[in-house]
Amino acid sequence: MSDHATGTAKVTVFIENDRVIVTEYRFAPGANTGWHKHGHDYVVVPLMDGKVRLETPTGPAHAEMKAGVPYFRHAGVEHDVINANATEYAFIEIELK
Repeated sequence: MSDHATGTAKVTVFIENDRVIVTEYRFAPGANTGWHKHGHDYVVVPLMDGKVRLETPTGPAHAEMKAGVPYFRHAGVEHDVINANATEYAFIEIELK
């Protein structure tokens, strides 16, 4: 995630090299990434089923996440990602440099 956010999610960078950054985001209920803008195209792989709330420049939204079902986004996305579940939530983010 570009402009490393200052949210309350636990962030673990597993791989960072000249081609990719692979990071796990682990959220307690209500935890967030903090507002950030993505500087790279990226893929998110949810580690469990769940729902996240997205605070975006155009207002709030919700996304249903399915364990193991990845999705792709282009660089430039701006948002804060918040765990909208009553339990822990986690995903892996793979940024493509």
